[in-house]
Amino acid sequence: MENTEKFERTCVIIKPDGVMRGLIGEIIKRIEQRGLKIVALSMIWAKKEQIDSHYPKDSEWIKRLGEKTLGTYRKYGLDPIKELGTDDPYKIGLEVRSWLLEYMTSGPLVKMVVEGIHAIDMVRKIVGSSIPANAEMGTIRGDFSVDSPDIANREKRAIHNLIHASETPQEARHEIELWFSPEEIFYYKRTEENLMF
Repeated sequence: MENTEKFERTCVIIKPDGVMRGLIGEIIKRIEQRGLKIVALSMIWAKKEQIDSHYPKDSEWIKRLGEKTLGTYRKYGLDPIKELGTDDPYKIGLEVRSWLLEYMTSGPLVKMVVEGIHAIDMVRKIVGSSIPANAEMGTIRGDFSVDSPDIANREKRAIHNLIHASETPQEARHEIELWFSPEEIFYYKRTEENLMF
């Protein structure tokens, strides 16, 4: 049995643009090269209800989403009232959340559980900033994603940034329980584990 104090699990989803651009192998390669293990893996075409359960519905999260969008509008000199009919962060957050649901059901996804030491932080470091222009070169988004939040907002769609990775242990637990049954998650030892840690 695994040492639960030593290893952490996180949920990673390759989004429709990552799948359609043929980046599945590259993304898995980068995760595995870092010494992390893929312990569950499958491709699905998600239903709207599944994605609706994936993204938080609490008002604070929705408001934060709206505030991020308002920040983008300010940065690029866009008028949210002209573009979206409101400058209320909660209402804008609801709109952006609906764009996420539409985007995540527009094509197949690859979902996986990744395990390793500090897996949540390690995967987020490999993935890079959710805004592609802010993602460092050498990260997945920094190397392969070019979409811009101001263009996405003007086109009333989610930003195409290739991949989702859980941000917190609570998020990881929720997402793993949502997307995988215990029987779909495997324990095994990588041959180099004794050398690495």
